[in-house]
Amino acid sequence: MFKDEVVVHVKSGKGGAGIVSFRREKYEPKGGPDGGDGGKGGDIVFIGDPQIGSLGNYHDNQKFVAENGRPGGSAKKTGRGGENLVLKVPPGTIIKDRDRGHTLKDIDQAGREFVLIKGGTGGRGNVHFASAVNQTPRRSEEGRPGEERWIRLELKMIAHVGIIGLPNAGKSTLLSRISRATPRIADYPFTTLVPQLGIVEFDFNRFIFADIPGLIEGAHDGQGLGDRFLRHIERTRVLLHLVDCQIGDQQKIVDAHKVVMNEIASYSPTLASRPQIVAVSKVDTLPEPPCVDDLARAIGLPVLAISSHSGHSVKELLGRIVRFLHGDEEEL
Repeated sequence: MFKDEVVVHVKSGKGGAGIVSFRREKYEPKGGPDGGDGGKGGDIVFIGDPQIGSLGNYHDNQKFVAENGRPGGSAKKTGRGGENLVLKVPPGTIIKDRDRGHTLKDIDQAGREFVLIKGGTGGRGNVHFASAVNQTPRRSEEGRPGEERWIRLELKMIAHVGIIGLPNAGKSTLLSRISRATPRIADYPFTTLVPQLGIVEFDFNRFIFADIPGLIEGAHDGQGLGDRFLRHIERTRVLLHLVDCQIGDQQKIVDAHKVVMNEIASYSPTLASRPQIVAVSKVDTLPEPPCVDDLARAIGLPVLAISSHSGHSVKELLGRIVRFLHGDEEEL
């Protein structure tokens, strides 16, 4: 199950109690205090795991508690500390306070760890309370309780290139051709129901594409699948905008590009201003490749004509993306 937003309750472990104990050795029957301290409670730790693709594991189970520390022992032995509870999340997960809404941490890299809340400290044993006037203290401390809080986890996928377009623009087909991603592809609107990531290797370069469900007019008002998946391309450096050449005449092709960009601008003007590469797709389905000059003039950007099925100009498209990612922004 793909989930990109969940609310969970987390609680760190309670510290173990210190104990009251006295030495009872063969030649020291009335020895002094030797009660050990309690162990520390386990922390709540988040770590980015690239093997995890969504927050679906946290959908059904919404409460997570770390292990408590163990009580201290005699002979000044400290109790065993509670194990940390390590919660694995996809890289790109943002941890927010549920009630205040502010960001606590952005797990933006694989392997990045973050201790959200620490476990309670262990209580002191009676050995700490001995004094000249009280050589047999019968006092110890309870461990401190763990912390707890409600948090919201939000996933924003980490990719170099975000693929955008109307439904059935050929985004999933292109992703399946250039990467090992296997998105579900069929002949009906909203073929892509959830975001997909694909790792692309080209010309000794390795980069990640993110394909989101298609946008339709009114997506920012909840039409179609809405615009909620646009968060997954907010981190991308460049947008790849595909326009289906089968959609109709030249004006309809121009309008298709405009619809998508209007919806993105309604969601985030910053995202709409992101550099983009524009390509007319499915050119193998027409007797002659469509003229892209009118679209290029209308949007003020170069336009490629590609076919994911035949491979027409796909290498040229990837080459353009590589050059841009290497810093040649004039390539667009």
